[in-house]
Amino acid sequence: MRLLNSSVGRKILMSISGQLLIIFILIHLVGNSTIYFGLINAYAEHLHSLPPVVWIFRAAMLAIVSVHICYGVMLTLENWKANPAKYAVKRQLKATFASENMIWTGALIGLFVLYHLAQFTLKWTPDVAWAAATPVVDVYKMVVTSFSNALIAVLYFFAMVMLFLHLSHGIPSFLQTMGWNNDKTEPVFGLGGKVIAAFLMLAYISIPATILVGLLKL
Repeated sequence: MRLLNSSVGRKILMSISGQLLIIFILIHLVGNSTIYFGLINAYAEHLHSLPPVVWIFRAAMLAIVSVHICYGVMLTLENWKANPAKYAVKRQLKATFASENMIWTGALIGLFVLYHLAQFTLKWTPDVAWAAATPVVDVYKMVVTSFSNALIAVLYFFAMVMLFLHLSHGIPSFLQTMGWNNDKTEPVFGLGGKVIAAFLMLAYISIPATILVGLLKL
């Protein structure tokens, strides 16, 4: 309980939950990348053949996301209350655009995730609504059809830029929170965070980009 009642404890929980989400992002990227090898339908079919595992995983992810959002919002409100007049901008010498806007990039990522779930999991959006009525979902067709729409692809690009900004600060911030960072290692870890964030952004963007230029098509 002491962990939950202290600011440091809440930062640790938020940071650890954030790193667990990065692991999910990496796993999700591996699954998405099967589209390049014509295996995404087989991958999706294999996942849906294991409903207990899928639902346990979804429940765990919901818990992790809830912890991250809850403590992220809580800590942001505490900082705003304790440090009025834009403390981060005026007094934090090492503040960056990414660090100053973590709450907003996080909120935009959260909205995108809700849209993403409505689109490819629930199949509510007009571009893929037809898939809800088919007995066997053609995931490849669904993805290519969706990202052939330039507006949807641009929305996806924007969301991945927000992810880059969020992770480019979140990764080194985790190391700082855990006490694994210092003045000597800070530049290295800061650069490492940006490299990892950039890799994830470009890897995710590559799928809709490849579809838009016609390298992946129906």
